Amino acid sequence: MTDPTLPPTGTDPGTDPVRRLRVMAAAVRGAHVAEHVVQAPFEEVWPVMAALDFLPDFQRVHVVRADGDADGGRFEALARGRYGFRAHLRGFARPGWCWLQSRFLIVGLAAAPAPDPAATRIALTGGVRVPTRAAVVPFATRRELDVAAHRLAARVRAATPRPGG
Repeated sequence: MTDPTLPPTGTDPGTDPVRRLRVMAAAVRGAHVAEHVVQAPFEEVWPVMAALDFLPDFQRVHVVRADGDADGGRFEALARGRYGFRAHLRGFARPGWCWLQSRFLIVGLAAAPAPDPAATRIALTGGVRVPTRAAVVPFATRRELDVAAHRLAARVRAATPRPGG
């Protein structure tokens, strides 16, 4: 049985991971999606993005379980925040797509190649979750998601070797 939170494989533009993240976030009251373009190919962006440590509130992330094959599957991680909070995140991850939830957090990431092959479209959503509800507290999430996107771009630049350097 296919998991409904995982985007189907294929090249149909309707299954684009960024579009899928927008749809998922639309079902979460108070969620905002920040979309940006990172000037690096998908193959360089996604590994940095999937590490999750570019997110401003995460100080350390430890992957507990990553079931599935190269196409992805169930994912579980322990995160420690810079203010001491701890989260046991569970969800699904595959190349270009990640949706995780804990009791108090929601994290959604998506990436897709841009029309320019040297760039990648990214989308981020998440925030403090209202337990037992499909809702996040919208306080400061827009700013935090934009900060996360800029941190991701900086980490990709730092991880990518440049010609002559």
